[in-house]
Amino acid sequence: MTDEGRSRAGAKPATDRLEAPHRRTSEGPRVVERTSVLLFRGGSWLLARLPARPAWTVIGWFTRVSYLLWPTKRRWSNTNFGHVIGQPPDSPAVRRLALRAYATYARYLVELMRLPRLSQAQAATLVDGDGLDGVERYWRSSNGVVLVVCHVGNNEVVAAGVANRGWPISVVADDSAFPELFEILRRQRESWGVHVIPWRNLREVYGVLRRHELLALLVDWGYRDDGVPVKLFGAWTTLPAGPAALAAKTGATILPIAIRRQPNDHFLVELDEPISVPTSKPADLQAASQAVAAALERIISAAPDQWYSFKPMWPATAAEADALAARAERMAANRK
Repeated sequence: MTDEGRSRAGAKPATDRLEAPHRRTSEGPRVVERTSVLLFRGGSWLLARLPARPAWTVIGWFTRVSYLLWPTKRRWSNTNFGHVIGQPPDSPAVRRLALRAYATYARYLVELMRLPRLSQAQAATLVDGDGLDGVERYWRSSNGVVLVVCHVGNNEVVAAGVANRGWPISVVADDSAFPELFEILRRQRESWGVHVIPWRNLREVYGVLRRHELLALLVDWGYRDDGVPVKLFGAWTTLPAGPAALAAKTGATILPIAIRRQPNDHFLVELDEPISVPTSKPADLQAASQAVAAALERIISAAPDQWYSFKPMWPATAAEADALAARAERMAANRK
């Protein structure tokens, strides 16, 4: 599957491995990586010295202009948000929502670049509410926890909040496109006590759960035809097999987490229903993945303008959707 979400004929569900967030055939071009690293370093230095709100405003102009001037991204975003609110992709309501989401994404970018100047304790103060207390209850009473998160709110801040309490947390991240930028972010997270695992290191991923620790996985990276078929906002798509497969093989609990920005620019953490996966049978993997999809619907619906997953989340054709529905039916019937 390319980043554009085109289908490969004959794809099979990847239930025995951890998928990369985006499959790439090669690393990103060196000049692009170096430019990204320089922009990140320069932006971090500058934004650490500027008030946050003016920076949000200025960068928000750029993100919204990118939506308006980049037809492919605009089409993907409109399709995604159209599914969320049940409107045609070209409706004014969808465009307004997309523009709000791109403005909110600017806030996240500013926060991400300002994070290096914050200590773990300072970042942790941005997490409000007692949602993390619930995480502790599940962690201490289970055989490890797979924290399912999506591109809503600010996952970096919440990971720092978890680590600040002394709980062992690891996150799986993509190191394949821009390794140098990945290393900068990895060092920052590790300095807070958040362990970062490159997605290829499946042995270490299993080790985290076998030690009954916390593992965070993002699940809304975009549609891939070899994922587990689920219905999301009433339409067929796929989610990564990783959470369900890992939970089935280790006895861990899947715990979806909602992270929402509040008016004071802190973040509220709320837990969705825990999900158990009794076996690695296709029927159990599909049922657990469908439960994750239901949790994503609740999380995104509560704050759709804070959802910044701008890759295609649904297949491009009705034929692909029909194939997913047929595969889901086969998986549901396969209890062997």
